[in-house]
Formats: sequence, structure tokens, C-alpha cells
Amino acid sequence: MAYALHFTGAMLACWLLAQVLARSTWTWRSPGVAILCWQAIGLGAGLSAMGMPIALGLAPYEMGTGSALLTLVGDLWHSTLPAGLGVAHLGLVGIGLGIGAVLLTTTVRSIHGTVRAQRRHRELLTLVARRDPAVPGALVLDHPSAAAYCLPGVRPRVVVSAGALDLLDPAELEAVLAHERAHAQERHDLVLLPFTALCRALPWVRWVRQAHERVGLLVEMRADDKARELHADAPLAGALRRFADAGDRISPAGTLGLGHRDLDVRMQRLLIAGRPPRLIGAAALAVTSTAAYLPIGLFLS
Repeated sequence: MAYALHFTGAMLACWLLAQVLARSTWTWRSPGVAILCWQAIGLGAGLSAMGMPIALGLAPYEMGTGSALLTLVGDLWHSTLPAGLGVAHLGLVGIGLGIGAVLLTTTVRSIHGTVRAQRRHRELLTLVARRDPAVPGALVLDHPSAAAYCLPGVRPRVVVSAGALDLLDPAELEAVLAHERAHAQERHDLVLLPFTALCRALPWVRWVRQAHERVGLLVEMRADDKARELHADAPLAGALRRFADAGDRISPAGTLGLGHRDLDVRMQRLLIAGRPPRLIGAAALAVTSTAAYLPIGLFLS
């Protein structure tokens, strides 16, 4: 029972930390650290959801969950279940393993769906996109809508539309290209993938949906920061303003687009006087340490 309470406490801690992170302002100053916190919370939540019913079912063994699970396999093989372990306990173990199977299956399906969408779009770009000497390292799509996005993968592509080229001045275009290259270099698609899978597996859990949205915004802020390391704040903020005013924006499935998320919030962040400090305070450090402990502690249970 103690191990079941451990998983229950971990799930509660995941929920509490998610609420704290969702309301914290330091995450905007250090999006990279905040993304790591969300990843730890997501992993902790998945392990807790799977481990809690398993630990309840294995309570008669009075040992660690991993050891008890191995012992149960041996006992089932030899038909020597201990006294006190009945059908209800085996059912709880089955529920926990089922949750794990759902999470794994959803993750695999998310990966497969994303890779398939990216492959289709890459083939489409081969047919309709073109190179332009004025936009080195990027493909130009002859489309009137404003579009600038990264098609991630082993061979990433940065794509801008003709509408975006008409919309942006040279400095803004350079900042936008740097933003999209940051997505490709840091593989932000892989950062988002576990949260997409968790959201599909647990669509009724509000804080899971909230985590997906928050991580999506933090990924864009992280790319904004990488872009303004090479360019001033004003060009990228100007590009975001132009995209917001353009209204008609496109971000194909499986891509990471400049104008996809919270343009007003990101623009205000860039326009704050002075560069926001990257160092985090004691509260942020406490959240980070606790979030990091969650999956480690559960793995050791």
C-alpha cells in the first residue's frame, strides 16, 4: 500500500507543479528550463498513471513495484500466487499495464502520423516549392498567404511563402529564418511529440491539454530567443506584428510555424525594455528540482 501511496502522491505532485508552471512568469524568461520541467512532469504523470493501479494490485507482496511485478510473473508461471492476492489485485495490475499499453500505442501512432504528414509535405514541396537566391537555405512556396515554417526531420526544410516575402523587410526576413532554423536545430518537434501523445491518450484531463499548449508556446519563445541572439529584438517583433495583422496564415500539419501560436504574447515579450534575465530565482529552482525528482523517484520505486 505504501508504494501505491507513493504513486498517488507523485500524481498529485504532477498536478500541483503543472498548476504552478502554468501560472508562473519566470517560464517566459527561461523557456528552455521550463520545457525541461514540463517534460519531467509529463513523464512523471505517465509513470504515475500506470504505476498506481499496479502498485495497488501488488500490495500483498510488500516490496518495490518492479521487484513485485517480476515476482508475480514467476508466481503466475508456477501457479503459486501468495495468500491475499486475488482476482481484484490481478485486475488492477492489468489496468496499469493497459494504461501503459495505451500510452505506448498512442506515442507510436503520433510518431507514425507525424512522420507520414511530414513525408507527404516534403514530397509536395519537391513539386511546388522553388529555390530563391534572395532567401538562401530556404524554399519559397508561391502562395499569397503569410507562411514561414520549419518542416523538421533528418533533413529539415525551412519554407517561406511568396506572401511572407512581400510582407517582410530584409531584416525581418532574416530574423524569421533564424527562428525557423532554431526549430530545426533543437528538434522542437521531438519536444512536442510526447505531449501530443499524452493529450491524445488523456484528452479529458484538463492540465494535460494545458501542458500541451504551454509547451507549444515555450518552444516558440525558445526559438524567438535563439533568433534574437543573432538579430535585434525589433526585426522579429516587427515580423510577428506583420503576421498578426496579415490574418490569413498557414501552418501545415507536422510543421512548426512562426505565426502558429500566441503572436501577441510573444511580440509583447520581445518588446519589453531590456533583455529579460535568463537566471531563475529560488522558486523556479525549487520547481525544477522537484520536477526532475518525480520521474527519477518513480523509476526507483
